[in-house]
Amino acid sequence: MLKCPVLLNSKTGFVLLPHTTIAIYIMGLLQGKKGIIFGALNEQSIAWRVALKAKEQGATFTLTNAPVALRFGSIQQLGEQCDATVIPADATKEADLKALFEQSQTVLGGKIDFVLHSIGMSPNVRKKRPYTKLNYKFYSQTIDVSAMSLHKVLQAAYQQDALNEWASVVALSYIAAQRTFPGYNDMADAKAMLESIARSFGYHYGIKNKVRINTVSQSPTLTTAGSGIKGFDDFFNYAEKMSPLGNASADSCADFCITLFSDFTRMLTMQNLYHDGGFSSMGMSPAFVGQ
Repeated sequence: MLKCPVLLNSKTGFVLLPHTTIAIYIMGLLQGKKGIIFGALNEQSIAWRVALKAKEQGATFTLTNAPVALRFGSIQQLGEQCDATVIPADATKEADLKALFEQSQTVLGGKIDFVLHSIGMSPNVRKKRPYTKLNYKFYSQTIDVSAMSLHKVLQAAYQQDALNEWASVVALSYIAAQRTFPGYNDMADAKAMLESIARSFGYHYGIKNKVRINTVSQSPTLTTAGSGIKGFDDFFNYAEKMSPLGNASADSCADFCITLFSDFTRMLTMQNLYHDGGFSSMGMSPAFVGQ
């Protein structure tokens, strides 16, 4: 706790009111940085929360999603809130991604400092097909949208030299990449591939331009995508009880992503980072004993 009788320079983020106990909140972590945020759909989306936090921290960025998602979501509203240009792009199409990076650099006035990949979709999950009876065309679409799209994004940026030195790329994942959660279905395979791509491309982009690439394994979160998974409420409640800190919210995940975009995490790359309230380190919990 800290008490202070004077008001300090608010531009630093250290606003100390007379004779009050304060918590220090640093502002401007992304001041001057330029980014691209994939996957914001509505206010429930983690990408939506990341955009709001990035704006708050001084960043400028473009927003992007597939054309069909733009029609059904509220991303234009988010763009207005954040003074951000919305650029339609299908992350599975190389031509769209090439155009996205070109347009983003034009709009933002330079190379990109951070990218958020928050993209995931499984037709098999939507159609409620069990893992032992997958439609393989749907399976290919799951992999293409949810995992291979990260490689396509990175390759498009790499070939265009679109990212600044020490840029940061973050992709959202889930612990089903390492452990079995039957209801997560073929999305588990996609997340495992996503994390592998982050490690592999993290090496190549690190050597080339000091670009860092990480995945964040987030708690089950009440988003449009998450709620479509069979037994999601059970997932959510189980993780809430098992995790010493409870489930990490979308807002706290957004805060974490901001730190990964910032210069404070420059030497962190090729990692899968668990942001799950401790769930990933638990074996059992007394909360379940006797149930």
